[in-house]
Amino acid sequence: MDRDAHELARRLMRLAVIGGGWAGLAAAVEATSRGHAVTLYEMSSRLGGRARRVESGGLSLDNGQHILIGAYTKTLDLMKRVGVDAERLLWRTPLCIAFADGGTFVLPPGASAIAFSRGVLARDGWRWSDRFALLRMAAAWALRGFRCAEHLTVAQLTAALPAQVRAELVDPLCVAALNTPASLASASVFLRVLRDALFAGPGSAELLLPRVDLSALWPDTAAAWLAQAGTSLHLGHRAAQLQTSNAGWQVDGEAYDAVVLAASPAEAARLALPTAPAWSACAQALHHEPITTIILRSESSRLPRPMLALHASATAPAQFVFDLGQLRDIDGALAFVISGASNWVERGAHETVQATLAQARGALGPYLREPLTVLRIFTEKRATFLCTPGLERPCARIAQGLHAAGDYVAGPYPATIEGAVRSGVGAVHALESARGHGRASGVD
Repeated sequence: MDRDAHELARRLMRLAVIGGGWAGLAAAVEATSRGHAVTLYEMSSRLGGRARRVESGGLSLDNGQHILIGAYTKTLDLMKRVGVDAERLLWRTPLCIAFADGGTFVLPPGASAIAFSRGVLARDGWRWSDRFALLRMAAAWALRGFRCAEHLTVAQLTAALPAQVRAELVDPLCVAALNTPASLASASVFLRVLRDALFAGPGSAELLLPRVDLSALWPDTAAAWLAQAGTSLHLGHRAAQLQTSNAGWQVDGEAYDAVVLAASPAEAARLALPTAPAWSACAQALHHEPITTIILRSESSRLPRPMLALHASATAPAQFVFDLGQLRDIDGALAFVISGASNWVERGAHETVQATLAQARGALGPYLREPLTVLRIFTEKRATFLCTPGLERPCARIAQGLHAAGDYVAGPYPATIEGAVRSGVGAVHALESARGHGRASGVD
């Protein structure tokens, strides 16, 4: 072996990735791209984690509705790397918060500040004083660098805005971005998301709505790419034990130089407990919130837009509805999304379904055809963490040669696909840096 080949072999890692959700897949793709020998363990028989396909009654549905935005640059980059045609599989549209009963905010193309101002001034149904109040507050946020006191909630941050502006723009944006109601959501994280999405340049706030099921969107293609690249994929394998060894780590007795722990917070805490009890306790302490998705069918119905906001209340559960007929060619299928669904989970499935049916008929009546029936109910009980002020999230580094990845790991973003993907990529880079060799290949 010549000197250069020996040096390259010394720098490359034998890497285990535990968890095959979007964070784990991102880590595996990034590490494989950079020349490392990767083994991926996933306890389920299907990759994708909380954003995956579920077969139901002959239909390919999702276990929950997800959207992407133009600012998800790392996710889009990895999709392109494995051969996903994002322009074909994602419905790209300007940011639009539209209600079925009227009232639409659309962010037009152009420079961010000008586009936001145009969108606010063109928003129908608001008084001119309401529009100017929002523009003044947004300008004040920009002057402060989109920073605020860490203890503030979104509701406190925006308390001076007119009630209608809060109800019809702030609250839907907050729930969509943070999966947390404005009364509980961190204002500092909310402002960071607004900065990087609405005010980061043309296209960053565009909605990217999947035209295919979530597994087909990326996990399936990523898995095929990994297999072709020689990555070892172990599906249906729950890692039982993670322990240190003289040369690095062992996963169920198999030796590795380093490990990316990309499992759920509960699984990661279990595996990390013997090595890092404090980190494990922090991961265990996260307060999770369920998201319920109820898919109704109204044959041959069509909503005015593929995605509509809904007025949620104590009797109306859902905040958004997606027309899967327009997005996925599933005739008459409507996905109603209930974020922060713990109260409705406690009420039970029957009451939640009946309330959603009543909400659908009340808000969307002119667009529906009876009978309105239930296709499927999905509840991810640990779908997301509550993104509250001052939330302590577990750090990425657990121990030498062991890094966590997932949307719950400490970082600038809430629980999103982009946050998960960035954490997976970041874990690989951090492990490389800790070994002191920088980049293993020419891939950024």
